[in-house]
Amino acid sequence: MYGIGGLLILLAIWKDYEPMLLLPIGFGAILANIPVAPGIIPGITSEEGVLGILREAGIITELFPALIFIAVGAMIDFEPLLKMPSMLFFGAAAQVGIFMTLTFALLTGEFTVNQAAAIGIIGAADGPTSIFVAAKFAKDLLGPISVAAYSYMSMVPIIQPRVIKLLTTKKERKIRMEYREIKVSKKVKILFPILVTIIAGIIAPISVTLIGLLMFGNLIRESGVVERLSKSAQNELANLVTLLLGITIGSTMEAADFVTKETAIIMGLGLFAFIFDTAGGVLFAKFLNLFVKKKYNPMVGAAGISAFPMSARVIQKMAREEDPTNFILMQAVSANVAGQIGSIIAGSVIISMLSKGVG
Repeated sequence: MYGIGGLLILLAIWKDYEPMLLLPIGFGAILANIPVAPGIIPGITSEEGVLGILREAGIITELFPALIFIAVGAMIDFEPLLKMPSMLFFGAAAQVGIFMTLTFALLTGEFTVNQAAAIGIIGAADGPTSIFVAAKFAKDLLGPISVAAYSYMSMVPIIQPRVIKLLTTKKERKIRMEYREIKVSKKVKILFPILVTIIAGIIAPISVTLIGLLMFGNLIRESGVVERLSKSAQNELANLVTLLLGITIGSTMEAADFVTKETAIIMGLGLFAFIFDTAGGVLFAKFLNLFVKKKYNPMVGAAGISAFPMSARVIQKMAREEDPTNFILMQAVSANVAGQIGSIIAGSVIISMLSKGVG
C-alpha cells in the first residue's frame, strides 16, 4: 500500500494527473497503513482518530460530496449550453457507459446490485457523484471506486483520442459545425438553475441533493450580487473540501480491503466505463448525422462526459490537428456542460431505482 500511495503521489506530481485529489488520496493511503500497536493509542484513521472522524462526518454522511457540488456549480458557466440546448442530448448519450458497466459488474458475479451500481457510476466521469453513490451503496468499495474515478478522469487526454479515432474517419473529424453568437440574458441565466432544480425535484425528488446544490452554486455565480460568496465557493470552499475529501478517501484504503481481486476488477471496469461513455457520445452523433442536414462533428459527442472542461479541450485539440482552421470548442464545451447535468441525473436515477428496490 505504501507503493500504491507513492504511485498516486508520483502521478499527481510528475504527470499532473488530477493532483488536487490523487496527491492527498495517495498520502492518505500511506497514513491508513501505518501500523499501530493495539490498545496503546488509536491510529489516525481509527474511529477516534482525526481521519476517522472526518470519514464519519464528511463521507458517510455524504457532506463532502454535497459541498463539492456547490463549488462545481459556482465554477460552471451554462451559457454555452443555453445557446445550444440540443447539446443536452450528447450529455445524455455519453452516460451509456454507466449502465453497461453496471451490467458487466453484475455479470462478474463478484458484486451485489448496490455495489455494481456504485461501480457503474465511475462512468459518469464525475468524482463527487461517484463518491456520493459509493458512500450510499458501497461504503466498503469507496477507496477503489474513488481512485478509479479520479485516475481515469485524469487520463481523458489519453483515453478519448484513441477511442474517437477508432470510431471516426478523418473526414468526419474535419466536419465544421455552425456556431451563432446568441445573447443570453441575465434573467435566463438566473432562471435556469431555479427551474432545473424545480423540474428535477418534481420528476426525481431524490436528485435534489445533487442537482439542487449544483444549481445553487450556479445561482450564486449568476446572480451577480454575492460576488464574495461566488469566489469563496469557487476557491476556498472547493479547495478546503477537496483537500479533506482526498485525504479522507485515502484513509479508507487499508491493505486488507484494497489489495483484493475486487479492486483489480473495479479498475478494469472503470476503464471500460470511460471507453463506452466516449463511444456512446460519438456513435450517437454519427446516428444523428443520418437524419440532419447540418452535420455534427462526432468528436463533440465524446465531450458529453462530465470531465469538465478537460474533455472539451481534448476535442478542440483533435479538431485543430485535423484542420487548423476548425474551431468547435464552444460546441464541445456545451456538450461537456450537458455532461455535468447528465451524470448527476444518471446517478440520481440509479439511487432512485435502488432505493425502491429495483433489481
